[in-house]
Amino acid sequence: MADSDLVFYVKCHVRPECIDAWKEEVGKVIEQMSREETFVSCYLHQDTAIPELFTLYERWSEPSLEAFLQHQDKPYRQAYDAKLPDLLQRPREPAVLTPLGEWHRKRD
Repeated sequence: MADSDLVFYVKCHVRPECIDAWKEEVGKVIEQMSREETFVSCYLHQDTAIPELFTLYERWSEPSLEAFLQHQDKPYRQAYDAKLPDLLQRPREPAVLTPLGEWHRKRD
């Protein structure tokens, strides 16, 4: 893990009747994101207690939020963003995180 990675935690409250459509669209956008040079990883989770709540955990090798935002005006992102008002209950809730450490199972 690079301590300098830019990390996002994004909550998405999806309309219950749009969950399947949103999952299809978010899958497409993540597939496109994964082709970007500064993309590191993305994890998508669904809350077990609140099935319409999803979170994305994204890592990018960008030096700053400003640098990241300069690269976001891409057609695939614009197309995804245009669909969100119909799919989400409310706007996305992004947060920028600071990496502090990473642990994995130790193998003896």
